[in-house]
Amino acid sequence: MEAGIHELTAGYALDALDPEERRAYEAHLPGCEHCQHELASFWQTTEALAVAASGAAPSAALRERILTDVRAEPPQNVVPLESRRRRTVPVLAAVAAVAAVVALALGLWGSRLSSDLDETRAALARERAASAIVADPGARTVDLATGSGRLVVDADGRAALVLTNLGPAPSGKTYQAWVIEDDNPIPAGVFPGREGFDVVLVDGDVADGEVVAVTVENAGGAERPSMPPLVTSDPV
Repeated sequence: MEAGIHELTAGYALDALDPEERRAYEAHLPGCEHCQHELASFWQTTEALAVAASGAAPSAALRERILTDVRAEPPQNVVPLESRRRRTVPVLAAVAAVAAVVALALGLWGSRLSSDLDETRAALARERAASAIVADPGARTVDLATGSGRLVVDADGRAALVLTNLGPAPSGKTYQAWVIEDDNPIPAGVFPGREGFDVVLVDGDVADGEVVAVTVENAGGAERPSMPPLVTSDPV
């Protein structure tokens, strides 16, 4: 048996062999436990990377069933291969492809994880800030002219909306808060909304005589309100 056939495992796993090499490797595989284990390892690695980068994995039972069928096949004669020199390029290309997949998937996973953690920390910080305003005994409460809940403003002008029964924003939409002074609405943050009770931090300061409102906008928010407000406070 030519020792170089073991080098074809990576290329076989990535479907990078030419027809003659594939036939030779498939004839060799049932009688070689080393190649069977190495091929299973390649499959498991690429499945794990696919999950990290995009979602659900293929069934593990499918891989196991394939390997069981391969092991059950009687050993066959090895088909002669081309020279080792001619096989070097596709094999090296397959190995390089595996390395590229590993680097790309890990990079995507790491970037996504870092972004998710940053967003979670920012959301928690906003919730803490809003809760601190609501719990401040020196803060004043302002009734809502429309909507259900209240506006709470502390001595420094920091404000939080306490909303009930607003519900989550529609798909592809977001809620956006506005601080309105002399009919001039200033963007004051976006939020997804939730069922029941919601406490929302208002970006910026709210001064005497100003009004806080909430509209539904396209995801990402807007520079100017595009819809009538669902929530409007009395003047502070």
